[in-house]
Amino acid sequence: YKHTFTVPSSWKGKRVNMDVRKISAIAIFIALSAVGAMIKIPSPIGSIALDSFPALLAAVILGPVSGAIVAGLGHIISAFIGGMTLGPFHFLIMVEMAVLTWMFSILYINGKKVGAFFLFFISNAFVLALPFAFLISPSFYTLLVPGLTVAAAVNVVLAVLLLPRLEPVLKKIIFKDGLAE
Repeated sequence: YKHTFTVPSSWKGKRVNMDVRKISAIAIFIALSAVGAMIKIPSPIGSIALDSFPALLAAVILGPVSGAIVAGLGHIISAFIGGMTLGPFHFLIMVEMAVLTWMFSILYINGKKVGAFFLFFISNAFVLALPFAFLISPSFYTLLVPGLTVAAAVNVVLAVLLLPRLEPVLKKIIFKDGLAE
C-alpha cells in the first residue's frame, strides 16, 4: 500500500513514502466534511455548517496534519456551498480551522480529551470569530457568535459521543496494525 517516488529536484531527490490508505482516508474525511457542509444551521450571517466533526475524527485517527487538512478544506467546501458569504475572509477561517483542529488533535492524542473538547468549543464558538470584530465590526462578531456556538456545540457533542466508538474501529480498517502514523 505504499508507493515511493522521487520528488522534484528542488527537494534534492529525497524519497517520499505515500501511504495510499491514509491518502484515501483523508479524501473520504474531506467528502464527509462536504456532506456535513450541506447540513446548515441558520445564522444571521448566512448559515453555519456541520463540517467540523469529520475533521476532528480525522485528526484523532490520522494525526494532527491530516486533521488540519480535512478541517481547512472542509471549511472552504462549506463556504463554497454556502455562497462564500464572507468572500476572501473564508481563507482566514480555513487557516484558523486547520490550526484549531491540529491543536485539538495534539491534546486528544496526548490524553487530554476534556481539554481538547473544551478548547475546540470555546475557540470555535468565540475565539475564531474575533478577527471579524476588528476587520468588520463588533456588531458583526455579535451576530456570528450564536450560530457558531450552536454549530460548535453540535460538533463537540457528536465528537464526545462518537469518537471513542469510531476511533478503534476506523483505525483497524484504515491501518492494518491499528496505528496512525
